[in-house]
Amino acid sequence: MESVPVRCPACRRDHTYSPPAYPCPCGAPTAPPLLPGARAEPITHRTWNDDWVTVRCPACGRRDQWPQPELCCPCGTVLRVPVRPVTAPDDEPGPAGPSHIPLPRTAPAPRPAFRAVAIHGAGDALETAARYLRWLGYRDVVQSSKPSPARIDLRATGLIAQVDTVARPTALRDVECLWLNALSASVTCVFFSLPGYAPDASARAEGLGMPLFVLDPAGTPQPVNSPADELLSTGT
Repeated sequence: MESVPVRCPACRRDHTYSPPAYPCPCGAPTAPPLLPGARAEPITHRTWNDDWVTVRCPACGRRDQWPQPELCCPCGTVLRVPVRPVTAPDDEPGPAGPSHIPLPRTAPAPRPAFRAVAIHGAGDALETAARYLRWLGYRDVVQSSKPSPARIDLRATGLIAQVDTVARPTALRDVECLWLNALSASVTCVFFSLPGYAPDASARAEGLGMPLFVLDPAGTPQPVNSPADELLSTGT
């Protein structure tokens, strides 16, 4: 992993910084490419957009949003470490094809039909999502024993899931927070929502490869993007 020298402008202390690597959906470890010689800047005000950078996977060419590299100096200053911008698509060869080819919703599922139970409240929604994950083939699906600050409602082997039962459509921030928690734990993630998703949340989930399902009150989760279609067709 590449490293760069970083000097804290507050205390003038020198550091050597290497960015953390996270797994791309293709499985390859990927890290933001640092910009040698660029000055690290103290973070005095945070915005959601400044906390993310575009990174291209060196193995499959996929472009995704990744956490902005940061360094915490012992003096207490938090520094934003500059990242080399991703070259525009017109200036470089793109990946040979899509990172995955979604299967049609009508593809036969190699499993018995899901047993639907009507959803009358948040508890029913959580239980339906847990049964659905087991039906898809996930093992050791358990509900969180107590409310989680990260809003992780279900855990399974290699997976975390969130179940949204609020009145408004699921927001972009909710999707990105779940993805970041999965990224940090090196697991995949699935989102279930009773009210559906805001348009920007659906678009971001598609780009991140995160399956989105809407919980039908009749009790059968419905896929609403191509990663969910693929998961429904192939299972785990």
